[in-house]
Amino acid sequence: MENCCCQTKTKVRSEEEKKKIVSRINRIAGQIGGVKKMIEEDRYCDDVLIQLAAIDKSVKSLAGVILESHMHSCLIENIKEGNLSVVDEVVDLFKRFQ
Repeated sequence: MENCCCQTKTKVRSEEEKKKIVSRINRIAGQIGGVKKMIEEDRYCDDVLIQLAAIDKSVKSLAGVILESHMHSCLIENIKEGNLSVVDEVVDLFKRFQ
């Protein structure tokens, strides 16, 4: 099980997990750079909007991966320790995704 200490709001991740997350962030940054270039090159609005939709999907997918990890580690650990307020935290996170 992954280490988590939600009371101090930290999350210890394995090097492999960090590498995967950072790789996805780098891809998203590349997509954003591509949109910037499209704007600078006066590309057609539809093309830019399609790329922005792809970025949105990438960010939501990454958020889903991190949320899943959070639920399998931090949430479970806190519930085992009797800290049920973490459930409210997760409910608030889901509200932010709407």
